[in-house]
Amino acid sequence: MPIVESIIHRLTEIVGIANVLTKIEDVLPYGFDGTATFEHLAAAVVFPQNTAQVAACVKLAAEHKISIVTRGSGTGLSGGSVPSGDCIVLCLVQMDAILEVDPRNLTLRAQCGAITAKIDEAASVHGLFYPPDPGSLKISTIGGNVAENSGGLRGLKYGVTRDYVMGLEVVLPDGRIIRLGNACVKDVAGYSMKDLFIGSEGTLGIVTEVLLKLLPRPAARRTMLATYERMEDAAETVSAIIAAAIIPCTLEFLDQMTIRCVEAYAKIGLPTDCAALLLMETDGHTAAVADEAEKMLAIAKAHGAREVTIAANAEESMKLASARRTAFSALARMRPTTILEDVTVPRSELATMVSFIAATANRHQLQVGTFGHMGDGNLHPTFLTDERDTDEMHRVHLALDEIVAKTLALGGTITGEHGVGLAKKQWLRQQLGDDSYELMRQIKHTLDPNQLLNPGKIFD
Repeated sequence: MPIVESIIHRLTEIVGIANVLTKIEDVLPYGFDGTATFEHLAAAVVFPQNTAQVAACVKLAAEHKISIVTRGSGTGLSGGSVPSGDCIVLCLVQMDAILEVDPRNLTLRAQCGAITAKIDEAASVHGLFYPPDPGSLKISTIGGNVAENSGGLRGLKYGVTRDYVMGLEVVLPDGRIIRLGNACVKDVAGYSMKDLFIGSEGTLGIVTEVLLKLLPRPAARRTMLATYERMEDAAETVSAIIAAAIIPCTLEFLDQMTIRCVEAYAKIGLPTDCAALLLMETDGHTAAVADEAEKMLAIAKAHGAREVTIAANAEESMKLASARRTAFSALARMRPTTILEDVTVPRSELATMVSFIAATANRHQLQVGTFGHMGDGNLHPTFLTDERDTDEMHRVHLALDEIVAKTLALGGTITGEHGVGLAKKQWLRQQLGDDSYELMRQIKHTLDPNQLLNPGKIFD
């Protein structure tokens, strides 16, 4: 329903007049996220300062059957924070405090709007480490990371956001505030309710505070770069490293188009004549790092690496890692529209999937740069296109359908880390099957019977 002036007045009473936006020019920047082709204007954008204000806004919305879309920094890549209808956008970036670092229990407590990189920086003061590192870690919020169960470059060895969430504070669709989990390493009292909200994309509740597990910071790190004449050789190297029971910290892949775009953008000194490169990184105890690095170098050479180089120091390691972190930005400069996809296959199927993506792009006459977290099978085929070109966009959608079908045929998933949102919901039933899909719908209906939280995301 349209939001009447009395509702706006009550919102200003809750958060203050300076924290409610309603003019078109003010709400416009909150009508889209990092996903191409999705945008919609909200009726109002509200900036709560604390959990009590979030709960009050949600209760008001529930009373009047007004939908709510929660937003952090807007870096999502599945359309998950794009407004729906005449909704209220709750932007939680001002709830950004790191509340406590507890070295005795290896935990950190923060509000949902705390920036991911700031969390790791706060941990590092105590010699500790928060491993999840999505590409947007310098601007993404921890609440958004929890909502999307974000991954990152270190996901192969250290896992994803879910593996570090020990507790949550959540506002339910009716405005109740619940607290789930605790600082105990072991806890099997009842259902693991916190896990239900991790990765739920803001459709079941609004995460307002998180309790995170920290690890001791690794003592040593070594970064290597391997270049290849064939993409398939790079993929086979990854499979061979995993088969050798080596779990690197990072095992990243860039194809030739991505390498050339990154080098033109960042001027790192990458070889632009190779077909693919692997960024390989190991961390941990000094002796273990040296042993793993030696083994990975040998495997890379045995699988056709043209050249393998080792970073001489920490500065050079950071420089090489930045090559992968700037891939999306570098590709996005090439065409008006950039569609960053996110599919994951079993690691034994990487070579097959990489070849299929390249062949599909050629068959549909499309520009596609592929990069990704190859160590965990997560690939990001990135379509460089122009949404104003109807024919080209039709070919993009055909290619995407084929890539998704191949992914599922290989036992993969339609999204490894970006989430379903608006971008992937058309394929969700195809992956899950009818019964699993309907079970998810039942959970949504039970917690949010009026479909007020992030409506239209994951399900229609």
